[in-house]
Amino acid sequence: MALLSNDEVLGLIKRAQDFKYQRIKPVFKRQFFVANLFFENSTRTHKSFEVAEKKLGLDVIEFDASTSSVKKGETLYDTVLTMSAIGVDVCVIRHTDEHYYQELVDSRTIQAAIVNGGDGSGQHPSQSLLDLMTIYEEFGTFENLKIMIAGDITHSRVAKSNMQMLKRLGADIYFTGLESWYSDEFDVYGKYVALDNLIDSVDVLMLLRVQHERHESGESFSKEAYHEQYGLTHARYGQMKASSIIMHPAPVNRGVEISSDLVEAPKSRITAQMTNGMFMRMAILEAILNGKA
Repeated sequence: MALLSNDEVLGLIKRAQDFKYQRIKPVFKRQFFVANLFFENSTRTHKSFEVAEKKLGLDVIEFDASTSSVKKGETLYDTVLTMSAIGVDVCVIRHTDEHYYQELVDSRTIQAAIVNGGDGSGQHPSQSLLDLMTIYEEFGTFENLKIMIAGDITHSRVAKSNMQMLKRLGADIYFTGLESWYSDEFDVYGKYVALDNLIDSVDVLMLLRVQHERHESGESFSKEAYHEQYGLTHARYGQMKASSIIMHPAPVNRGVEISSDLVEAPKSRITAQMTNGMFMRMAILEAILNGKA
C-alpha cells in the first residue's frame, strides 16, 4: 500500500467504479492463470477475489491448503515456487505470518505476481482499497473527513493499512477502544479519544472486529460490557450525524462491535463494502496483469 501513490490509489478507485457501473469491459490479449492460496480462514476476501477473477475471465487454479503438500511440510516459498514454475501468473495469498511476502517478491526465480490478501496482524491492502472506494463514493474526497477507527487496533491489519492511506489522503484520524489494544506507535497517524467524546461529529465510524484468535490464551472479554463501553449501541447510532456512515471489514461480531439490527441500518455501508470489494479486486488484478503483459 505504501508504494502506491495517491494518484494510483484514486486511479484504482475510479477503475473499480468503471467495473461497478459497467462502463468498461477488460480484455486481455493472452490467457492468465491465478491461484488463491489461503492459509487462514476467509469468506469475503477469498470469495470476492474468486468472483473478481472469474468476471475478468481468468483461469482460477484450485488450491486447498488442507489437502496440499503443506501438510507434508512444504514451505510457503516452495508452494509459490511450484505455482510459478507451472505457469501461474498471480498468487493471491493470505497467511498467518506478517511480511510473508518479502522473500517471495525478493526471489529471482518466482515470476508469479504476489497479491497480499492479509498477512497476520500486518497489512490488508485490498480491504483498505475497497474501504477507500466506499468512502470516496460517499463523500467524493478524503480531505478533512473525521474518521474514527474503533476497536482492536493493535491486532488489526485493516486498521494499519487504513490509517496509513487515509492520513496520506488528508483525512483526520481518531482511534478509540480498549486502551490496552492501542499503542503510541499509532500517534503519528491520529489521536486516541473516548468514543462518546466524538461520536456526534465523525463522518466515518470504522468498527473493527474483536479478534479473539489473536489474543493471548486466557484473555477473556465480556461481550455485553464491550458493547456498552466501546460498541455501536442504538444510543450512539442516534447521536451520529445524518450524513455519517458506519463501516466494518466483517465478519461482524453482532452485539459486540455493533448492535445486530444496525448492521443493515440506513447509515451502515457494511454491505456496500462487500460489493465494492469485488470490483476493487477486479481493478487490482487488472492493473497487475496489464503490468505483466
